[in-house]
Amino acid sequence: MTNIRIRKAEGTWVVRSGGAVLGETSNALELTEGDMDPVIYFPREDIAMAFLDRTSKSTRCEHKGEASYFSIANKSSVTENAAWSYEDPKEDAAAIKGHLAFVLSDSVKVEQV
Repeated sequence: MTNIRIRKAEGTWVVRSGGAVLGETSNALELTEGDMDPVIYFPREDIAMAFLDRTSKSTRCEHKGEASYFSIANKSSVTENAAWSYEDPKEDAAAIKGHLAFVLSDSVKVEQV
């Protein structure tokens, strides 16, 4: 049995890259898995998908399924494999279908506003 919990994230969340706002939502989901830090998932409809390009990278999680990755291209830079999405998640993670999560870095920030 997995230890995945998904709940509605409280408040409004924003994701920025290179200073530009890629998305803002009050419909984010918070996924916690075991003792790892929570991950915020943004609905795709609240993300400026024009800045994201699918890459060839994919990873597999035994609990969530196969993740596809996206690079973020903005005026100043390209951040490779900066976001991921489970296109067809396993049953325990079905709620995150149609959502994106972001790799936090110097150039990518996810914050509650």
